[in-house]
Amino acid sequence: MLKIEVKSGESIERALKRYKRKYRNTKRLDQIRSHQEYTKKSVERRKTLKKAQYKEQFLKEQEDQ
Repeated sequence: MLKIEVKSGESIERALKRYKRKYRNTKRLDQIRSHQEYTKKSVERRKTLKKAQYKEQFLKEQEDQ
């Protein structure tokens, strides 16, 4: 469970923003969505390979600039 302590003088909106950021960084919502339906191992592997290729290409382009 995430705990956010509201600091003195901090607005509720700011505390909510910190909570949302922490929640997003835990990737809990991604886990819930991925468990809604079964994905085969081969599909997961293909997805990770595609993501790795994209990252490699992106980093190579950044390095060339």
